[in-house]
Amino acid sequence: MARSFEFHARTVSALTFLSRITGLARDAAMSRVFGVGVVTDAFSFAFMVPNLFRRLFGEGALTSSFLPVYAQVQDRDPAVGKALARMVLSRVAVFLAAVCILGEVILWIFWPTGGQESAILSARMVGILLPYMPLICLVALMGAVLQVHHRFGPTAAAPIILNLMIVLTSVGLAPSVMRRIGFDPLNSNTHITIVAMSVLVAGVLQWIWSAWSLRGLEIQRGVICPESRQKFIQVIRQAIPMALGLGVLQVNTFVDGLIASYPTLIGPTIFGIAYPLQEGSMASISFAQRLYEFPLGVFGISVATAIFPQLSREANNPEAFRNSMARALRLVMFIGFPASIGLMLLRVPLTATVFQGELFSPEDTERVATILLAYAPAIWAYSANQVLTRAFYARGEPMKPVMVAMSMVVLNFILNITLIWTPLRTAGLALSTAFCAILQMIILQRLLAHHVGPMITGDVRTSWLRTLLVSAVMGGVLAGAMMFAPSEASWLVMASVLMGMVILGGGTFFVGARILRMPELRWALGKQ
Repeated sequence: MARSFEFHARTVSALTFLSRITGLARDAAMSRVFGVGVVTDAFSFAFMVPNLFRRLFGEGALTSSFLPVYAQVQDRDPAVGKALARMVLSRVAVFLAAVCILGEVILWIFWPTGGQESAILSARMVGILLPYMPLICLVALMGAVLQVHHRFGPTAAAPIILNLMIVLTSVGLAPSVMRRIGFDPLNSNTHITIVAMSVLVAGVLQWIWSAWSLRGLEIQRGVICPESRQKFIQVIRQAIPMALGLGVLQVNTFVDGLIASYPTLIGPTIFGIAYPLQEGSMASISFAQRLYEFPLGVFGISVATAIFPQLSREANNPEAFRNSMARALRLVMFIGFPASIGLMLLRVPLTATVFQGELFSPEDTERVATILLAYAPAIWAYSANQVLTRAFYARGEPMKPVMVAMSMVVLNFILNITLIWTPLRTAGLALSTAFCAILQMIILQRLLAHHVGPMITGDVRTSWLRTLLVSAVMGGVLAGAMMFAPSEASWLVMASVLMGMVILGGGTFFVGARILRMPELRWALGKQ
């Protein structure tokens, strides 16, 4: 079974890697076309809204509640499983559509008035992007159905559609359309509006792609029965507390975004006092998040996604459950800790290579790199929290991570409103999120161990210590090499420095893991 989840984790990782690469291309295009300012702030804030729903109710609560129930029912009675899947997809679609309409009505009622152009632009972006929310949530739910049937590829590949659409619209399509309809192609407000509309087109295409992938499962033929209704109620009841439990990182990120967006949404002062953050803070946070989410999405979330169906099936077998969790925690640390060190050391060449150029200046690079430095130390904790939280949900114990999550949200908010007034400014928001993630990981691990027995046994501790040792050696080698790297150079030079450092760091870590004969290296490479 361990080999099974690791095989699927590699499948998800490979496709997620491709989607993240196209995601970096998307952000690279937008950073150069729009820079760091009000326009990017408005789009980033608006795009954060459907993404929050996707992570909480699509990939998060609903998926985490639905998947284990569906897996168990599907194994026992496929007919009831089809009916359950049909009920969840159809009724959630109606609910999300209603939420979207309600959101548009509320936005219309509270539409900003006055002369603050940035607030009006932000409201327009929210109004355009809100319908993307039900589309992407349904794509995530359809992905949960496919995962139970061991089909992880279609959903992992779906973001590629969105990323390519935004790249094409940002760089080529939007300026061409603007010229044809008589608009100034240099008008950034019109340009970003067309980009936002392209997101809706991408959402429709993603939905079609996912629905096509479901065609062989004959979900539409499921006949609703008393048992399927009972299981549907169970899914919904579990999903409500799960929303915060699994999405604490996303909630904290959303809070970061709200605080960072204050200058764009409201103005430069608060209660007559100059606000400590400036316009462009939301865009800077978004760009930094894209960089730390790359290893998190490719590896951490991929492991959690792939192991969840297995944990759901092992929920009544404590020994197997504990062994799978121990192995997963060894793997996420093996991948996550060197990723943390690498991002911290290579933050400047990475940011410059991905974003710098045209309207994105070297000063913007330093600004985003500083925020990335604050996010990066907790990559391993973000990854471990994804696995630990899903472990509670697989056991049918959603309230425990919820209570932890609620306390982390409160703590994160208190730290946010405190640290932005220090010299850290925007980086304080990132540092708060990282600290809360590490604390959450420690608490969740202890709570889970109390119920299923110790997972961090001697083998796990030895694995973690070896990972720390090899990562420290890798960090020392990179730090020494970075002393000879140019601090300011052309894009080609910075990209070459980054590539060389990645090869050097990766090679050092690989050799160290081989010397210590770490089995995690074989697991990550697909060998038993």
